Amino acid sequence: MSHVSMDKQRELQALAETVAALAIDDGADAAEVIVGAGQSLSVKIRQGQKELLHESESHGLGLRVFVNHRSAVCHTSDLNEAELRRFVHDTVELSQLSEPDELNELPDRQDLIPLGQSLLDLDLWDDQTAKLSAPELFDIARRTEAAALGFSKKITNSDGAGCDRNAGYMALALADKAGLGFSGSSRGTYCSFSVEALCDDEGGKKRNASFWSAHRFFQQLATPESVGQEAARRALRKLGAQKLATAELPVVFDSDASRALLRTLASVVSGGAIYRKSSYLCGREGTQVASPLITIVDDPLRPRGPGSRTFDGEGLAARRNVIVDQGILSGYLLDSYSARKLGRRSNGCAGRSVGGSPHVTTSNLILHAGTTEPQGLLDGIERGLYVTDMMGFGFNAVTGDFSRGAAGFLIENGQLTVPVSEVTISANFDDLLKRIDAVGSDLDERSSTMSPSLRVSKMTVAGH
Repeated sequence: MSHVSMDKQRELQALAETVAALAIDDGADAAEVIVGAGQSLSVKIRQGQKELLHESESHGLGLRVFVNHRSAVCHTSDLNEAELRRFVHDTVELSQLSEPDELNELPDRQDLIPLGQSLLDLDLWDDQTAKLSAPELFDIARRTEAAALGFSKKITNSDGAGCDRNAGYMALALADKAGLGFSGSSRGTYCSFSVEALCDDEGGKKRNASFWSAHRFFQQLATPESVGQEAARRALRKLGAQKLATAELPVVFDSDASRALLRTLASVVSGGAIYRKSSYLCGREGTQVASPLITIVDDPLRPRGPGSRTFDGEGLAARRNVIVDQGILSGYLLDSYSARKLGRRSNGCAGRSVGGSPHVTTSNLILHAGTTEPQGLLDGIERGLYVTDMMGFGFNAVTGDFSRGAAGFLIENGQLTVPVSEVTISANFDDLLKRIDAVGSDLDERSSTMSPSLRVSKMTVAGH
């Protein structure tokens, strides 16, 4: 399997190089080609019965060309040689209809990974994951749901358990009239499974909770039994949920909820948001934007990381970028276009799909863990809110005003007591980050956005 997949990588990389050369021969000043191929398998079990089996194999090619600073982006799934030649010609012609933009061009050659340079091996491929069969996935889903339903008689239903595995390949090539500028390829696997457990509460209300496990390597996944039991445990804890009276309280976010906060911050350190002046962090580099306890990095070079990569969507070497260093904003995430708009150079944060143009994206976005044990975040809180779920989206990127629906538990005298639902938490995001007075040691590494639990000294909690 490993040899077969390596051959697939080389095949896609050769195709990307060929199409880039065709575009130059057809009159393009420069061309960027991305080729993707993959296999996915998804299953779902509900009440022990098979509900879904979906298997797919896909491939596609995206082409971006530049002619006199005019550009066009097109994609196709027809990789027949004659059709590709027609596709390239049509894309070059289409570029003539676009408005010229002096900044819209390929990265400078000196910024690209040199041709022939060996790329880092970040260990992103697992043969076992790639070969998982439908019966194996159904077995994982069935065991996960059975563990949830069997945890307690109060767990009355399930919204099903699902299991997925993916194996994908990508190749990227850039060329101009001087020839090939960059050529690279990568491959990766990923497997995940989850279950949602339901129980009945007073007044006919349903309480539900889900839990999941995911990893590039099958052997690194949690057991189906532990995932099912945790989903059931979380659902049962919500029974008897109450509203709170409106007050200003300390708020502790568990790692799931703090992950959402981290994604919110990522949206306002993107170069696109900065040059469009649609971020409250414009002009704030070198100033305090968070508590000194907060350090945030984007690190694409973590071995086996869910968001790891050796090169970005424009052929630049992936690199570790520090975004916030002990509360001080160190810099923004930039692709080539946003960097040029800001008079800077890209720091390797471009993402690219087959169907679109490059854009700023994160890789492994990590809020560094602290030294406080999770229970320690509750210590000393006479009355507060522990947030496990957030709903809706209320964030003004320009002003930083933040408001989300939330659910979780009341904290009383350093302990979690009654479950809480139907409340709203709010603060200016700048204040929220600066008021973080403790960071947990429980970094959650299951997804490409990794965060520990954390405590905010005060927020407005609106209830009844």
